[in-house]
Amino acid sequence: MRAWNFCAGPAAIPEEVLKEVQEELLEWNDAKSSVMEVSHRSDFFQEVASESKKDFIELLNIPENYDVLFLQGGATQQFAMIPLNFIKNGKANYLMTGTWSKKAIAAASKYLEITIPISNEDNKFTSIPENFSKWSEFNLDADYSHYCANETIQGFSLRNFHKDYTHKLNMRTVPLLCDMSSSILSEPFEVADFDLIYAGAQKNIGPAGLTIIIIEKNLFSKINSNLPDIFNYEKHANANSMLNTPPTFAWYVSGKVFKWLKEKGGLAAMQKINEEKAKTLYQFIDQSSMYSNLVESNFRSIMNIPFLLKDPAFDRLFLENANKAGLLNLKGHRSVGGMRASIYNATPIEAVNDLVDFMDDFEKNNL
Repeated sequence: MRAWNFCAGPAAIPEEVLKEVQEELLEWNDAKSSVMEVSHRSDFFQEVASESKKDFIELLNIPENYDVLFLQGGATQQFAMIPLNFIKNGKANYLMTGTWSKKAIAAASKYLEITIPISNEDNKFTSIPENFSKWSEFNLDADYSHYCANETIQGFSLRNFHKDYTHKLNMRTVPLLCDMSSSILSEPFEVADFDLIYAGAQKNIGPAGLTIIIIEKNLFSKINSNLPDIFNYEKHANANSMLNTPPTFAWYVSGKVFKWLKEKGGLAAMQKINEEKAKTLYQFIDQSSMYSNLVESNFRSIMNIPFLLKDPAFDRLFLENANKAGLLNLKGHRSVGGMRASIYNATPIEAVNDLVDFMDDFEKNNL
């Protein structure tokens, strides 16, 4: 019997999709073989690639002046590819709001002079100041600005940053780039607010191994021409994401997830479900005497919800009992401790309700 999976990634995939994949695994359509055995250049797979890209574009309402790339290497590879592609003045703005933006800064600093206009590391990534006069100025001579929309580890999110802050801070005077690995497809947003978006697949998209890039086509003219082709976004675009052999199985499964999302009503429908799931868990945590979440309410993620037990001595017992109850992968990241429930699209409200019931029973039995 399958359990509820709260893993931060590789994360839960919709059960309907897994069953469909299972049915097709040995013999896929008319190919007389598994999809994993089919050439990426065959007509069979070209149809998969084309249709999944089309569905992804429809889900996000991506404008025609953007291209979508299906690449390998994960978001971590993008931390290096971005500065390598867009280095010109040798400067960039990076917001530091958690572990992943910090890793992106470390990678980019090998190539660029980094300005960090916003950092909330001193308050352990739980909020950012509302008073703009206290924020450092963005470097308007930078090659680009970068931020992470949702910090998976800290559960810190800038869901409306592109609406609330970018214009106030003149950020759009240079290209705006965003890591959306753990928030993409969870709710609608305006792609046109960004010049480049990237996301690892293993949260809300599909299996690990695939990374999707949404790039405004004008950026191609800004790319460093001295790069090897394999690191050049334009070369990948010109080859329809098949400059080398792509992660075909992850691409195929992701295409099925896109269709599943469309059947569920698209991103507006998913937003309502995701907000209800997050509200259910946060409300329970906030009224509890045993559990706490330290992130300021305005910046709480609806995808990753970390929480601490009042006494860390109970952590081990909590995890042991949770596993027995069919609630998997609740251990928090080693850098912050405690627990974390990742409640991506494929995790239904029933899973969150079961988690809350378990946490309630655990609190009553151990306080």
